[in-house]
Amino acid sequence: MKGHLVLANGMVFSGQMLNGPVHVDGEAVFNTSMNGYQEIITDPSYAGQILTFTYPSIGNYGCGDYGFESVSPALRGLVIHEMAVCPDHYQSRWTLAEFLDRYQIPCLMGIDTRAITRILRSQGTMGAILTTSWDEASNITEAAAQGRFWLERDLVQSVTRPVPVTYGDGPLKIVLLDFGVKQNIIDSLVNRGCEVVVMPAGSSAEAVLEHHPDGLVLSNGPGDPQACQAAVGQIRTLLRDVPTFGICLGHQLIALALGARTYKLKFGHRGGNHTVKDLLSGRCLVTSQNHGYAVDPASLPDEAEISFINVNDGTAEGLVHKTKPVFSVQFHPEANPGPRDSGYLFDRFLEMVHRHGSGQTAAHHRKGE
Repeated sequence: MKGHLVLANGMVFSGQMLNGPVHVDGEAVFNTSMNGYQEIITDPSYAGQILTFTYPSIGNYGCGDYGFESVSPALRGLVIHEMAVCPDHYQSRWTLAEFLDRYQIPCLMGIDTRAITRILRSQGTMGAILTTSWDEASNITEAAAQGRFWLERDLVQSVTRPVPVTYGDGPLKIVLLDFGVKQNIIDSLVNRGCEVVVMPAGSSAEAVLEHHPDGLVLSNGPGDPQACQAAVGQIRTLLRDVPTFGICLGHQLIALALGARTYKLKFGHRGGNHTVKDLLSGRCLVTSQNHGYAVDPASLPDEAEISFINVNDGTAEGLVHKTKPVFSVQFHPEANPGPRDSGYLFDRFLEMVHRHGSGQTAAHHRKGE
């Protein structure tokens, strides 16, 4: 079935639509990763977005049980150049086409995705429509309007879980606020001996503290951090009491809670080859990233400082509080997909929890001592 990607700037790309007829809108973005497409597709941070893969051939090792970062995808649609039809991997259970059909994700194929990427890099991410109903005037107007609609929405509410869920049974209890968490963040903590209580994004500080957590993790998630003002107020309270680690959106929310500002990047960072510099050690890491907003370093209060910077564009990639057990990073230390250079940050977080003695205090609370 013939389909079209209509960008808000009036550009139209036509190809073959899988899972049509369809007419969906979202923010057009691109990802430069060469693998990990199933993990990317199931990352909740893509809620509200139409995703273009720059790598020309997608699906060549199929899809399997190993590749889920959430129960089901939250993105609006895909745009690719070529879909592999004969995947070759011993763990593959479905072709990419079968996987997308399972979740009814529209996918436009046969597109020059690098041409789209050049547009988004030069003009910025923008509203777009994936459609099998082409109407030049109305489609372009709608694409422009829908871009603003998706930017202004509180997308976290569409991906956070409704009730708390506990994973693992280790000696340390970590509460994780779910703003659209990737499964491997949870797994990274469980594999390090933690009991992880995953709570809805709207949980109050009082509800979090009722669990007597040894530490707090603020997850990744979609959209503008400014749309999460209610959560920012609760986080501000929690930072006084609990050692805290923020990842991606969680990093931005910590910055807002400390009184800093965030801003929208022109085209964001989405891919598995983003180099950052650890300002503490001087070491450079290759990281996995997926975000469209950043923290303004000039707006940080005196008690916080930048800990990582992006080598390519100089943007802030991490912060640390000078007196409180709080730090955060803009990138994804859990990877999946992407390099695992920064996985040690989970160990740094747990060392911080032990160092501040909250583990013993929380354990006493749980025993009623």
